[in-house]
Amino acid sequence: MAVPLGAGVTGAARTRERTTDKGWRAAKRSWQRHWELYLLMAVPLLWFAVFKYVPMTNAVLAFKDYHLLEGVWGSPWVGLKHFEAFVSNPVALTLVKNTFVLSGYVLLASFPIPIILALALNEVRNGLFKRSVQMITYAPYFISTVVVVSMTILILSPQVGLLNDAFGLFGVPAPDMLGRADYFRHIYVWSDVWQTAGYSAVIYLAALAGIDPGLYEAARVDGASRLQRIRHVDIPGILPTAVIILILSVGNVMAIGFEKAFLLQNPLNLAQSEIIATYVYKVGVLSSNFSLGTAVGLFNSVVNLALLIGVNAIAKRVTGSGLW
Repeated sequence: MAVPLGAGVTGAARTRERTTDKGWRAAKRSWQRHWELYLLMAVPLLWFAVFKYVPMTNAVLAFKDYHLLEGVWGSPWVGLKHFEAFVSNPVALTLVKNTFVLSGYVLLASFPIPIILALALNEVRNGLFKRSVQMITYAPYFISTVVVVSMTILILSPQVGLLNDAFGLFGVPAPDMLGRADYFRHIYVWSDVWQTAGYSAVIYLAALAGIDPGLYEAARVDGASRLQRIRHVDIPGILPTAVIILILSVGNVMAIGFEKAFLLQNPLNLAQSEIIATYVYKVGVLSSNFSLGTAVGLFNSVVNLALLIGVNAIAKRVTGSGLW
């Protein structure tokens, strides 16, 4: 029997209409049942839209010569002029190197320590001691960066700091750690580890709490020691969480914190403390060269995106876990 021309198209259109209607009805039922959750979710979504996504449209400044009177969209296009100016600048290589080295140091120090702390706390059976350690290690996270830097300066000051007093007990002059570029990265990284290790360990403790207790029982029956249980039960259990955190950390390699680097910076340690984030602030804000500052910031974001995609692909191939 011959099928009339266009009957198949009409049938497909009707199928799409029924699917669409079904989807709208499902969405309506979901809204009626969970409208409170949707309203609660609307606030952070609105915040992200206003303060994150809308400002991204101003990234076009990287390809323009910005003039205040003409505005963002009225300023003339100049193509890749500002990117070429940054790449040809002799300081660019030093900025990229300082940023990568400092970020890599932070990653190497701050990634394994929370895992070790979480694994150690998971083995503690004394509840009071475990809660005390968690509170002591978790509390520094709530101290602002400005206060942490102020504490660091007061402790390491070669004239009036606690370090000076400690060296004075032995009749030895205290080293000027704040005035030497060689010490900047160590001060930055280990103060950051002290501040964030306890908070980061909470994520791994939550992952450890989700491991099936039957695995521990089976390991004990097989005669596994405590270290063997950690190696064969705990570490595989938190591996997917650790991989995701590692991917996100590598994706932020070029976006290392501006505040602490800028606050710890002084003319004596600029050789290692000047990173892309502080350079963008000085060039884009203090020198009012908004186009160049935007170009450098956009370059920074593109590198971060490339690192995130690359590490995610490697992690999925090696461990089977990834962000997508």
